[in-house]
Amino acid sequence: MRRRRVGASGLQVSRIGLGTMTWGDDSDAESAAEQLTTFVDAGGTLVETADAYGDGKAQEILGEVMSASVPRDYLVIAGRGGLPAGVLGDGAARGALLSALDATLRRLGTDHLDLWQLPGWDAEVPLEETLSAVQVAVMSGRVRYAGLVAPSGWQLATVAERARTLGNVTAPVSAQIEYSLLSRGAEAELIPAARHHGVGLLAWAPLGRGVLTGKYADGTPADSRAASPVLAPYVEARRNERSARIVQAVLTAADGLGTSPLAVALAWIRDRPGVAAAVVGARDAAQLAASMATETVILPAEIRAALDDVSVPA
Repeated sequence: MRRRRVGASGLQVSRIGLGTMTWGDDSDAESAAEQLTTFVDAGGTLVETADAYGDGKAQEILGEVMSASVPRDYLVIAGRGGLPAGVLGDGAARGALLSALDATLRRLGTDHLDLWQLPGWDAEVPLEETLSAVQVAVMSGRVRYAGLVAPSGWQLATVAERARTLGNVTAPVSAQIEYSLLSRGAEAELIPAARHHGVGLLAWAPLGRGVLTGKYADGTPADSRAASPVLAPYVEARRNERSARIVQAVLTAADGLGTSPLAVALAWIRDRPGVAAAVVGARDAAQLAASMATETVILPAEIRAALDDVSVPA
């Protein structure tokens, strides 16, 4: 699998990343180990995790799998910070961020994150305090690079400019955002800001929360996320009349190319300007292998243009 630099930084990641959101819930340790092995064998490096996934269980499982099956050095771990509440404060407070980082490292059984993704925007905490936490983490060796999760365009620009103004603070190199044929809102302001500041995009839910695979075109499969009481709202948010038109266009393109709807949707987002990696989740190793197999799929210009047109935001 080809690798890309994240924005203007020296950090390189596989074009497809592995998300661990369902580890500990839908995927047990054995399934997670099979997924990670399949991922690495296909040339994947980027693994995305967060302390909120399974209340930390996903990170514990990832740590166990690395200890038993996949060497830590094979992976680029992107850890998303949480929003813990406690005596050290919450949100983006320095104490809360560093405490959450240390807890993440303990669960993973590693001494550093390759990419530390800060959550949200905290208007109650001075930005200089948040950035100082990043610098402490970098200077202590616990973090190599830093990024942001779901910022708006102005928030990303503000953080990047403030980091440069302070001079001795690590500027964000990445922004993790929901981005797919069904979710293109970031193109209005965030993506131009990211391009201007040399920030690379990590696209999560690149398959429209599974909707773009066509699995829901004729109903709700019993083994799908939409059939899960916990995950159903997550999927249903992307099922509407506009989505149905886009899915039909993906199905038509897949039929014409002799490939799967998954491959069409994933190739589209993978090759959008500024995207360093598309982060996919999987129920099992077989489902993940289908995503990894899209590495060789390249959409013809006319099909890409048609998909662009049908999915343009209102």
